[in-house]
Amino acid sequence: MDQSALSSRAIIGEYYRRLEADPGASWIGGISNYFMSDQESETYKWLGMSPAMREWVGGRHAKGFKDNGITIANKHYEATVEFALRDLRRDKTGQIFARIGELAERTNSHWASALTTLILNGESTACYDGQFYFDTDHAEGKSGTQSNDISVDVSELPAAVAGSTTAPGVAEMQLTVLKAVQAIAGFKDDQGEPMNETATDFVVMVPSSLHFVAMSALSTMRESSMETSAFSGFNISAVANARLTWTDKLAVFRTDGSVKPLIRQEEQEVDLKVKGEGSEFEFDNAAHQYGVDTWRNVGYGYWQHACLATMT
Repeated sequence: MDQSALSSRAIIGEYYRRLEADPGASWIGGISNYFMSDQESETYKWLGMSPAMREWVGGRHAKGFKDNGITIANKHYEATVEFALRDLRRDKTGQIFARIGELAERTNSHWASALTTLILNGESTACYDGQFYFDTDHAEGKSGTQSNDISVDVSELPAAVAGSTTAPGVAEMQLTVLKAVQAIAGFKDDQGEPMNETATDFVVMVPSSLHFVAMSALSTMRESSMETSAFSGFNISAVANARLTWTDKLAVFRTDGSVKPLIRQEEQEVDLKVKGEGSEFEFDNAAHQYGVDTWRNVGYGYWQHACLATMT
């Protein structure tokens, strides 16, 4: 590989090529809304659902906004790599391009990392209603008390099919998934109306250690008599999230709602900056630097479109 192949222009081109080739985790768009921001922070007024139709008695009854909401402040993130001029000159095996490719992969994985942190902190971090995102006593208006942090007693399963809470078998996984979907399907909004009665698409998020059994459980469900049950109209898929540290939990998210369970907010898209040929940094340090940065953050959307299930 000659020197010209490792010019700043070539390295920048390789970064953006790899960035476009790897869109990041496939589950991100299904469980999160993306919003552009033009200021330090944005406030999202999750203001309850629109009112149900009522008989016209005494004129119109307009439903205004509620006061609760969530504010997401943009944060500044960066990642920078440095290459010595001697390495740029001597590289014959593509190591520089490999590092740049890794930088692009890290860029694309940032949303997955940030959203996973939200999910993991969901039992101890408040969302728009002032309750923890995953909590047992959400209540708004006429909804009554509702839980999206459920426990599933898998010990009720027959011993012949039972595994354990930390090494669940197909039967435990099926029961836990269906209990979580059932919980989401039954949530009511602040008007006391069913909130997810049109929901059909769900994703089951599990740590990598539970991915195989989750896929097996869902495959068996599709092939079994459950197809003719109350869950026959649902499309449920499983995704592995290697960042999850759970051993006895899974999360189910509704993916076909206009408002998603989580929020991605971005004030400034990822930008690549270079201290390359002819720069003062090159003169002083005999090296080049390639750095990416962005202003963005994540937050909680509708808790009603998510359910955490713990096997007990």
